[in-house]
Amino acid sequence: MSPTRREVLAQLALLALLPVPRWPSRPDDPLDGTIADYQAGRRRGDWTAVEVTARALDRCQGDGRRWRALDVLADSAHAEAIAADARHRAGRSRGPLDGVPVFAKAIHDMVGLPTTGSSAEWARLFPEPVTRDAVEVARLRAAGAIILGKTAADDFAYRGNGTSSHTGQVLNPHDPTGTRTPGGSSAGSAVAVAGGMAFAALGTDDGGSNRIPAQFTGVVGMKPTFGLVPRSGVIPTWPYLDTHGPLARTVADAALMLAAIAGADSSDPLALADAAAPTIALRDDALAGVRVGLVDAHIPREQMTANALAVWDRAVDDLRSAGATVESFAPAVTRADYQPAFAAAATARGDVAVDARSPAPTASALFTYFAGRTDNPRAAVRRGYAAYRAFYDVLPATFEECEALLERPMLDDAAGRSFARSRQHVVADLAASLRAANIAVMAYPTMPFNAPRADDSWPDVRTALGYGNWLGLPEVSVPAGYGPDGMPALNLSLVGLPGTDAHLLALAHAYERRSSRFRAPPHARR
Repeated sequence: MSPTRREVLAQLALLALLPVPRWPSRPDDPLDGTIADYQAGRRRGDWTAVEVTARALDRCQGDGRRWRALDVLADSAHAEAIAADARHRAGRSRGPLDGVPVFAKAIHDMVGLPTTGSSAEWARLFPEPVTRDAVEVARLRAAGAIILGKTAADDFAYRGNGTSSHTGQVLNPHDPTGTRTPGGSSAGSAVAVAGGMAFAALGTDDGGSNRIPAQFTGVVGMKPTFGLVPRSGVIPTWPYLDTHGPLARTVADAALMLAAIAGADSSDPLALADAAAPTIALRDDALAGVRVGLVDAHIPREQMTANALAVWDRAVDDLRSAGATVESFAPAVTRADYQPAFAAAATARGDVAVDARSPAPTASALFTYFAGRTDNPRAAVRRGYAAYRAFYDVLPATFEECEALLERPMLDDAAGRSFARSRQHVVADLAASLRAANIAVMAYPTMPFNAPRADDSWPDVRTALGYGNWLGLPEVSVPAGYGPDGMPALNLSLVGLPGTDAHLLALAHAYERRSSRFRAPPHARR
């Protein structure tokens, strides 16, 4: 029997509370280390949350502005740090994130700040500060985290280049030329984490928006199981694909972030009621005896550079040296055929055609978003419709044409329901093939190439990014190495079935400890 959502969340909380092995040495500046090291330093009296928050904000004013990684800083961070130190002195810590500086993303609502969506036009149309927190932000506050502000992204989190019409092109901190993309859309979150402005940051992922910048900036990015993290209080994207998760410098820190933000919320109708994951701790030997499958369709060796191949092959060797058995695996559905598989399942049911980007759920999500922050959501949608629809152009051409869709319940859309049924069918086929081959997890390059120039077209290489979103699979992307140009060359993705988030985090942690590939950007000003 699969465990309930309550049991899954308890397992994730266990990951957050269990002791985490220390890195070989403690950095002089806590912002360059792990959350565990930071909290240990607070217990020793080496530093306070107020001191480290001040350092973080100083980095934000320097590197953050220089790299265009920030949307807006919060005036509340200093007061939150004072409160965290008071709790610490009183022995009333709220947990492992208490007093930890983190970031939200430009599309998250945050009390006292405008929600710009990284769009110049949206910022002009909605300049007023909002009076509520997104669910993820509220949960981070409840855990005691210090929210420094919000990071820059692609407009409305729509593309993968880190290009904001509001704050400009986010720069890759590993690139001294200032020309290479950091990826997106969660560009600023990845850059803030890589550059040590915060320990972790919120990101979102509809087709790679967490994993692409994780690879291009050399940090850990996670796309959790679809529905594990509610999206309420966030400018919506594609409701049946959108998955929110953490970016961090280590898997352990990503696990702490996920444990804080995960869990059903009634305001998100697509949040899962159940999920499956084993009770597993973060251990260095978690990969011992684990069978890892390599899917040929997800590793385009013939299109990868010699350096990318060398980094990838070394990553596979690191899995083996950590105790895993790594072998070729041909699943029932791959990147090459997952969309036809969804369509075929709908046809076999006699159902309507699937549509992952059906207009009605997006319209409903936009109305619901504004219903949570204003007394007149219809007027707010009307005000912002043209700016939003310029990106989400599956919506009807005009507000008047879309108006009938706004208050239709998201789950009433036939194409969306058909998509969800096909997802269940296709994931069941994948699960059967994993069981038949005795494979616990799949591994492939997050992206088979490193960061191109921001102004250039990307290589015409198909990736497995959309495959993970359509199937709702959890995925942890971990740095695998650097190229001769000093840029992050590749991340290793470990991918499992829905509900295996805790297991994947444990395996990714073991790989990370074996490989130790993270490297801070050399161009940060200290």
